[in-house]
Amino acid sequence: MSTVGEAVAQAQESPQLGKPKRKLTTVMATDCVNFSFHMQLDEEATYRNLRQCRVVIDQIIETHDGRIFHTAGDSVIAEFVSPIDAINASVAFQKALGARNADAATELGLEWRVGIHLDDVIVEGSNIMGCGVNIAARLESHCAPGQILTSRAVQERTIGRTAVAMTAAGTRALKNISENFEVFSIDPNGDAVSKQSASHSREVPQTAQPALVQIEEKTPRIAVFPFENMSRHEDSEYLVEGLFRDLITEFSRMQQFDVLSHKTTLDFRESSETLDGFAKSMGVDYYVSGTVRVAGSKLRITVDLADASTGETIWGEKYDRLLDDIFDIQDEIVLKMSRQVLGSIEVDTLRRIKRKPSEKLNSYEWLIRGNYHHVRFGQDHMSQAIEAFDKAIEIDGANGRAHALKACTIGGGIANGWLKREEAFPEVQYHLKKSLEADEEDFDCQRISSALSLMSGDKLVSLEHAQRAHQINPNDPRVLRQLAATLIAMGRAGEAIKHLNHAFDLDPIPQGKSTSCDVYKGFIVAYFSMEDDDSCILYGEKIVRYDAISWLLVVAAYARKFGKEALASFSVFKNHAEQFATADWASAIDLRAPWLDEASGAALPGHVTEILGR
Repeated sequence: MSTVGEAVAQAQESPQLGKPKRKLTTVMATDCVNFSFHMQLDEEATYRNLRQCRVVIDQIIETHDGRIFHTAGDSVIAEFVSPIDAINASVAFQKALGARNADAATELGLEWRVGIHLDDVIVEGSNIMGCGVNIAARLESHCAPGQILTSRAVQERTIGRTAVAMTAAGTRALKNISENFEVFSIDPNGDAVSKQSASHSREVPQTAQPALVQIEEKTPRIAVFPFENMSRHEDSEYLVEGLFRDLITEFSRMQQFDVLSHKTTLDFRESSETLDGFAKSMGVDYYVSGTVRVAGSKLRITVDLADASTGETIWGEKYDRLLDDIFDIQDEIVLKMSRQVLGSIEVDTLRRIKRKPSEKLNSYEWLIRGNYHHVRFGQDHMSQAIEAFDKAIEIDGANGRAHALKACTIGGGIANGWLKREEAFPEVQYHLKKSLEADEEDFDCQRISSALSLMSGDKLVSLEHAQRAHQINPNDPRVLRQLAATLIAMGRAGEAIKHLNHAFDLDPIPQGKSTSCDVYKGFIVAYFSMEDDDSCILYGEKIVRYDAISWLLVVAAYARKFGKEALASFSVFKNHAEQFATADWASAIDLRAPWLDEASGAALPGHVTEILGR
């Protein structure tokens, strides 16, 4: 094909693109629990044992008249004519893998989880797609290790017709499908089945090797909710949000905690999900809430720490102070809560570094006002953020955080096309330099320095800043994503994956975004660089809104795996080819190539020519 137009025309003429062929089938999705964790520790051993498990799974699926139609990394998706066959196959291989894990001769025990759903699907060649496939995959993600979850559609057609017990397991919030999806659970061993959701995947399974015992202790996960503003004064909203964000920042500095991002908790507050449901789905152990009341120069803050499993308040405090004391109050809240949560464990990794962005509260007030606009999308928010940061810097030129965030805001304006790079980038460099002069120990200054160094092509300096930011604050999702981007650029995409997974676990929908698409794009770049085409395509199919380079990488991965001729039947290509037919690929590659390692970045122009005929 020589052009996008010809490719689209060929696709439209294909008989495959007439009325879609549909059928009723049972879809089974399974994957390995903590696969990424095991890969971090020993890739080769994990791969050997994964292959051994796959032999068991594949043979049993075939024995029960199933057909595997998709695999990616550690995941397997198969279809069965009968839901009874799907259940019997799942029970059989879960039992077989359980016996394998119990065998002392097994090098590495791996646990699996299974989701099963019966639905009408679209058939495309040897592949099937549609909501039914998505539901099976979502069910699998909610399983505990070794568990099987099914939908009501499966339960109704198999009740009383199988030898296994199926127990009502309540409802689950399946993203983009249903907030209250009824599920039924099967325990292959016939044990009583819990109605609770699976604990979050960071928890290491009991079958892990003896050398990993110390890692098995579950890290407490905290959610800090926005404090309720009890004041009538309009400007107090900025102070309330600033306090909320600063508390999350302080907790995220502690390596003993995992802290959900402010975006994740804000999204929950705006949703209809129950607190109990949110805590279970996100694996939250404790949550922090409170109120703020401002009257003149006086400030009253109430804070509560609650056990997410019971809702019981385990610690609470009220503070009546002057506004000038806000920094001391934050320190006191964080230290008291950390001691309450961890008990007698000393919080020795809380570095009391120079974190106050300014000793002058007026400068701080402008800083948090600017940050309020900075994290929101739009050219108007960008302008208001820059204006507020300018006022913060005017009052206190040593406010390092204000310099850093102004640089970041301008950088975002360049990326979104609101500012011209040749005019605005020197100002970015100036404020970045000033931010590091003011405070080298501010993780945001280091993170932004890393991003801009990578944009300029200086990968070693970018890595230095990214590693320093991670050392200061190991749990900030933005730091984790920036470190991942730099590692990918240096040809170390395998290392980057673990940081992307950690960031996604804490912050599935980044600030200023309404979907996880930007997170998926990071995985696409990483897997493309690793030449893991299956995983690259899998994440590509999750994206709703593409940018030019992410679309190109997914399409290139598909062509690399199945051949260029197969693109005519690839939905991602067909649905977006016309959109990107006139894309400015030179500018797009110049902007995004730093994310890629040298070999993958150099290959991009060739992919454009080969796939788009330009």
